[in-house]
Order: sequence, then structure tokens, then C-alpha cells
Amino acid sequence: MTGPILLAGPTGVGKTAVAIALAIELEGEIVSVDSMQVYRGLDIGTAKPPLEERAGIPHHLIDVVDLDQSFDAARFVSEAIPRVSDIASRGRLPILCGGTGLYFNAWLNGLGASPAPNPELRAELEALPLPELLDELARKDLTTFNQIDIDNRRRVVRAVEVIRLTGKPFSSQRAHWPERAPSLAGRSFGLRRSREDLHGRIRRRVEVMFKAGLIEETRQLLDRGLATNRTAQQAIGYRQVMEHLAGERGRLETVELVQTRTRQFSKRQHTWFENQLDLDWLEVGEREAPIETARRIIHRLQESGRHGESFLR
Repeated sequence: MTGPILLAGPTGVGKTAVAIALAIELEGEIVSVDSMQVYRGLDIGTAKPPLEERAGIPHHLIDVVDLDQSFDAARFVSEAIPRVSDIASRGRLPILCGGTGLYFNAWLNGLGASPAPNPELRAELEALPLPELLDELARKDLTTFNQIDIDNRRRVVRAVEVIRLTGKPFSSQRAHWPERAPSLAGRSFGLRRSREDLHGRIRRRVEVMFKAGLIEETRQLLDRGLATNRTAQQAIGYRQVMEHLAGERGRLETVELVQTRTRQFSKRQHTWFENQLDLDWLEVGEREAPIETARRIIHRLQESGRHGESFLR
């Protein structure tokens, strides 16, 4: 069996449900490409698949590390390679599914030439105000400054760290990555929806998270190290709830803020995937069931002539 399949797209588009449907139809297993679902305990806020779903369809690279540990693109690749090989060796189909573009890029192209983190310098930079970091980034690497998410403090810190360690612009050290990552020909798919549909799904998704106990989950995670894990804090929802628990805003305002931040993040994801990965895009209808989308993907796989009817049960 040839593989894997890549399934990408922005938050809220319905990737997980489609991946599960694909795994059922094609006897596959799912490898999560999500920088936040790797953390144990980040369950509600990352929309982690329920345990009962994971029991029926094997999921990999979920609940890999505790909050006092780090996880990055390099570790993702090192963890994903043996898992994908093992899945394929057992005659099953690996399905890489997620929304973390950096991980997909690392998988397809390898890692950039950036140096390893320097703990002392990192601590120094993290203590600086964000405007000061952005000013330094703009002076030393305007290309990265114009492209980076300026609200993502962790990425800003990393860019400045690399510049100081190497004396070179951060953007130049990633220049060996192609402008658009090569696809796995005929096997890389992206999901998208109409703006109205996606926004409605995000609004309902966030409401469900709060009803399911996101505030209490965050409170418990603070006792387990969430406040000191800057990577995990970037997961939309947790940072805003932490601010709510600190008395910065009320519950209703927090729900609305998380909805807004999720919409903004989803838009950035979609733009990144369109510009950086060569995906076969599928427009998902508002009332389209995951199995319908999965079967459309299977049809495209058959049309590509790379898998054929042996994938169908």
C-alpha cells in the first residue's frame, strides 16, 4: 500500500471527522499534525478526539508529552517517521491530519537551518516587552516582520533569538524551503468551507468548549504547569481563559474573544496552506456529512491512478 495521505485545513473545517471516515473506509490510522494535541491535558481547548473515537481508530501523536516538556517541529518529524513506517508495514494507510503548517512543512521538506534554542538568551528575550522585540525584528529582518503573526509572542521571540545567535536574518535561514512545498502527488488534500459556514461552526465549537468545562480544565492545568509552558499557552482558548481567571474580563466577553481569535487564526491557517502547500482542495458543503467528503477524496485517489480500487472495502 502506498502512503501516506495528507489532510490539512484551517481550524473548524472538520478535518478530524473526515480523517476518521477515511480511516474506516481505507483501513487507515491517523497521525495527528497538531502542535497542541501533543500535550496531555489540553483536551477541550484543542478539540482533541474523544477517547472512544481513538479506541475505534488508532490515533498517533496525541497525548505525547506533559506540560513541563517541550515539543517542536524537529521532534514531530522524529516521532512521526517511525509511526508512519510502522502503520504502513502493517498494511494500513497512514493519514497525516492536522492544521499545524510548520509540522507539515518540516515533514515534506526537512527542517530549516536555524540553531537550537539557547535557554539563557531565550529567558532574556522572554522578559522583554513585545513592542521592543518587534522593533528589533523590524530593524534586523523586515521580511520576517512583515510575515510573522505579531500577536504570537513565542514566534517573535524565536525569530529574534535566531537572529542574535547567527547574526543573519531569520528569513534567510529558511530560504532553502521551496516557495510551495511539494505535495505527495495525488495524496495531499485540503478542506475549506464558505466563510459563513466556517464562522458558524467556529462560533458553535467555542460555545461547546465552554459548556464542556474549558474554564475548569484551564484552572486544573494551571496547577500542572500551563502558566510556565509558553508553547501550550499559545493554544487559543487557554490564554484567554487564564486572563478571565485573573479577573481581566467576564465569561461572556471571554467566549466572544475566543471566537474572534479562532476565526482570525483559522483565516491565517487557510492563507498559509494555500501559499505554502500544493493541496488538492475540496469545498465542503454546509450539510455535507464527513463520509461524503471522505468518499469524494477516495474518488480523487482513484482518479489519480495511484491507489486504485484496492483501497475500497
